[in-house]
Amino acid sequence: MTSMENDLQHIAEAVLYAMGASVDLRQLAAAMDTDEKTAEQAVTALQKAYDDENRGMQIVRLNDRFQMCTRECWYENLIRVVKTPKKQALTEVQQETLSIVAYRQPVTRLEIEKIRGVKSDHAINKLLEYDLIYEVGRLDAPGRPAQFATTEEFLRRFGIGNRDSLPRVSEEKTAEFRLEAAREIKLDEPQLQDAQQAQPAENGAGTDGN
Repeated sequence: MTSMENDLQHIAEAVLYAMGASVDLRQLAAAMDTDEKTAEQAVTALQKAYDDENRGMQIVRLNDRFQMCTRECWYENLIRVVKTPKKQALTEVQQETLSIVAYRQPVTRLEIEKIRGVKSDHAINKLLEYDLIYEVGRLDAPGRPAQFATTEEFLRRFGIGNRDSLPRVSEEKTAEFRLEAAREIKLDEPQLQDAQQAQPAENGAGTDGN
């Protein structure tokens, strides 16, 4: 490693430690007085060094932002000192609602309820309270319903770098879910076929799912 590369990593470490919260790549580049590509190489090299040495701190990537935080395996040790309550445990309903938002975002409350087959106000409000989802915009439709998407806290909490890193659901599992949903809402066979034919259009990114 050259002296310059070493210095850039030290700058990244100092900035991430001092800021505490996530730092945009552009801000890191500005702090290093270099371009974003060089800054990214420096901070990812630092991230790898932390991981290779299994340090108490780690550097996580959240889209185009980086953050220094405590390594998860030492969280129990940490709370003995700081007395911070554990993160809220999500109920099965909240997990189900959060999964719909994660995979279908941006998505409206009505779309969530159509998929789940039941009202989801309480689950959505709790996820907003926990800062796992947020209102990303309004749909250009009557009533201008709010659209929801996952937050940076969601990425951080579940150890996901970005939306593309979400686990993929197999076609077999998807078909299983559709059949289960059909049974729950008592769709007849023609309705089920219509729902299956409409599915590809619903999977487009950035659509309202209709």
